[in-house]
Amino acid sequence: MTKRNQAVGAYGERCAVRHLIGAGLRPVARNWRCQAGEIDIIAWDGPVLAFCEVKTRRTAEFGAPAEAVVPAKARRLRGLAARWLAETGTSAEEVRFDVVSVELPTAGAARVEHLKGAF
Repeated sequence: MTKRNQAVGAYGERCAVRHLIGAGLRPVARNWRCQAGEIDIIAWDGPVLAFCEVKTRRTAEFGAPAEAVVPAKARRLRGLAARWLAETGTSAEEVRFDVVSVELPTAGAARVEHLKGAF
């Protein structure tokens, strides 16, 4: 991954966090990593613990951002969520897997879409 792509991804995650906070979610972790992978954002949405995958795109050349969350990625995120819950001892009545799509137009503000329960 190039430094430019890393910068775009980091900017998209900052946009996503601002959007989630504005929507009333309470982030508890960002960029949690283990050997198996990474969870972008973990946030409480009331009593529901949301595990959020952030996808950022500068162009539509490769499709909409959410389309990048393929079944294999969803399975990996479910496993990572189980590991995070076990390692932190956190319990939640309900967990949810969301996708936060961030589109960065050539001009103007980023467009953020929060897909709750995306997979």
